[in-house]
Amino acid sequence: MIGDNIDRFKNNDLVFIGSYTPHEYLCDPEYFSHCDGFRGEGIVIQFLYQFLGEIFFKIPEYNVLNRFLMESTRGYSFYGESKRKIISVMLKMQDMKDIDRLHSLFSILKIFATTREFNILSSPAFGKPFWQDKSGPMQKAFKYIQQNFQKRILIKDLLDITNMSGTAFYANFKQIYRMPFKDYLLNVRVGYACKLLTDESYNISGIAYDSGFGNISNFNRRFKKIKGITPSQFREQIKEIEIENAKSMELV
Repeated sequence: MIGDNIDRFKNNDLVFIGSYTPHEYLCDPEYFSHCDGFRGEGIVIQFLYQFLGEIFFKIPEYNVLNRFLMESTRGYSFYGESKRKIISVMLKMQDMKDIDRLHSLFSILKIFATTREFNILSSPAFGKPFWQDKSGPMQKAFKYIQQNFQKRILIKDLLDITNMSGTAFYANFKQIYRMPFKDYLLNVRVGYACKLLTDESYNISGIAYDSGFGNISNFNRRFKKIKGITPSQFREQIKEIEIENAKSMELV
């Protein structure tokens, strides 16, 4: 579970998870009950955003990399040649000395700055978007969406806020968020619904309206299109994770 993304992981999966993103990996019980002890294994590289100083990632040469890191709070899953290269470097790092490990980390950061071979895992509700100009028109649009997604949002209001034409707004929005405006708004609403679904005190009908959907059938349809499961199934998976996590802790 990464943010509001729930999926099964398998051998050689490669993910990058940004700071403060709620996440949990849960192995099946047989991995804990093996006679030789826990059989699960993972290789992890952890680093602080400011480990090279306050301004390192903010210099112009690292603009693309900085954006990649800032948006990683939604979680990335890699594939293709980029995945193969990163895994190869990580495996070799285990036998390296400190300075060589640092150089290898830089080679991974270079891949981060250039690759498009990754999927974003969580909804925008878990993202911290990258901005150069925090007072710019798209930042104003972002704030407006975050404050009003539970209500009906008219494109006219966003054009007035940003002082942009429809064509310019849609093009800029897609370039920054990697998805059309309508898809982004649906993802925000579904992501918020996922947070509410983890609390059993909320009923699904109420969650639909609280998340900005006009009716329960539209909510169910949109939720399943984005998450691949219904809201009820999502809630059941959360329960199963909690139960399995409790069992795993007992086995340990």
